Amino acid sequence: MSKCKEIFYVEVTDTFGGEANYSWVRRFKVHANTMRGAMLKISRHLGVSAKQVGDYGDLRRYDFKGTAVCAFVEDYTHQGEAFTGVQSI
Repeated sequence: MSKCKEIFYVEVTDTFGGEANYSWVRRFKVHANTMRGAMLKISRHLGVSAKQVGDYGDLRRYDFKGTAVCAFVEDYTHQGEAFTGVQSI
C-alpha cells in the first residue's frame, strides 16, 4: 500500500559565498511522498542533481552539483500560498 502524496514547497535560488542570495528565485509546488522525493522531481525537471546539505526539521537545504544554486524544501502549507507564480510539478 503506497503512502498518500504530500505537497511540498520548493524555492530554488542562486548562492553567493555559499549562502542563498535571492537575486533570482523559482518557486515550485511539488506532489511527492517525501521531501527527498520532491527534490528528485525538481532535479529531473531542472536537469541537475542535488545533495542535501542541511536539515532544519521542517526545512531542508539542497545544493545543486557544479552550480552556485541551492534549493529549500518544506511543507507547502507553511509558505506556498503566500506567493504568486508558483509552478506545479
